Amino acid sequence: MTPMLTERLVLRNWTDDDRALFHRINADERVMEFFPFRRDRQQSDAVLDQLRAGIAERGFGFCAAELRGTGACIGFVGLHETVSVPHLPKGSVEIGWRLAPEFWGQGYVTEAARAWLAFGFERLALAEIVSFAVWNNRRSIAVMERIGMTADPARDFDHPSVPDTHPHLKRHVFYRLRREEWRG
Repeated sequence: MTPMLTERLVLRNWTDDDRALFHRINADERVMEFFPFRRDRQQSDAVLDQLRAGIAERGFGFCAAELRGTGACIGFVGLHETVSVPHLPKGSVEIGWRLAPEFWGQGYVTEAARAWLAFGFERLALAEIVSFAVWNNRRSIAVMERIGMTADPARDFDHPSVPDTHPHLKRHVFYRLRREEWRG
């Protein structure tokens, strides 16, 4: 993948130097508040390796977000082929993110997400990009709305990967943005 630049960020593939941060965000209680699991270092490393290989193969994915000024990795933002949502057709692409808490509230996700929307609609010629979150994840829902996505309540769903032991995390709201609605 060729790194993408925004005003403050470099969106790029993962490196071994990113492993500690990736593990930290996957184990952090605040970051993972809306997930039924936390990942240990070995699990995080395995996921990072999968993401890195997928990005190298496809040219996109949940990519590292790095501060241009310091080179520090702050988390990830990107596009990813969705496989876990039962009612979506094969090949559907979601936009998603996860940042370390000290970088929340500074507009980084919105900035990176806008760049990924442009990539998805202009370079990949996607007809639609989707996103979803636990029904009360206000921070992620706010980002979806800021980047122009609209709620599609008819497509809300109970996430099949969330175990019954976490009923408060099952219900997900569904957002979408179609190419013809997007303004680059």
